[in-house]
Amino acid sequence: MGPHFGNPIARAGAQIGSATAAMILIHGRNASPANILSLLPRIDRPQFTCLAPAAAGGEWYPFSFISPREQNEPGISSALAMLESLVSDLLARGFPSHKIVLLGFSQGGCLVADFAMRRARKYGGVLVLSGGLIGAPGTTWDEFTSSLDGTPVFLGCSDVDSHIPAERVLESEAVFRRLGATVIRTLYPGMGHLVSDDEIAVVQSVLDGVLAAPR
Repeated sequence: MGPHFGNPIARAGAQIGSATAAMILIHGRNASPANILSLLPRIDRPQFTCLAPAAAGGEWYPFSFISPREQNEPGISSALAMLESLVSDLLARGFPSHKIVLLGFSQGGCLVADFAMRRARKYGGVLVLSGGLIGAPGTTWDEFTSSLDGTPVFLGCSDVDSHIPAERVLESEAVFRRLGATVIRTLYPGMGHLVSDDEIAVVQSVLDGVLAAPR
């Protein structure tokens, strides 16, 4: 299963046995589960049970997400398989897919976007903070055709992010729209590589929709 299996999975929020909704949070490069879980007080939706896996060595893959994909293996494939195992476990525990939210920042956001495209189903939300679909320039992702069935997808990023080209955010938006997602895309003028208060407000809105949806 590659380098990311067997690493710790941090847990926060509601107990998994009593929660009605779940969120998987994926940290960025040179970070840890504690970093991504530090968003939870700002998000302030304690009804969710939250899972945050740890990348081997603090990174999911070694090079830029717009490098040739093979250069970032086996990291990407291992991370995607790890994500699939977490989603499958939640489904087996009785969480319907529309009650499962995927959230990632930076490298984690790229993984969340890539996973949602490749493992398309109706999720509660796909929240891509400073990220985009993985692939070298010129990638089209035309081979992916499964429906996201109205899944709310949020793409939030600076328009001058040194790690995430704005063009890739726009390309990702087009792919998710083609796959039937309900997309909110915002390029924030001059913002740093961070999570803004406006992004947190969008995340809260999506999570509120998940909590209100029938099980």
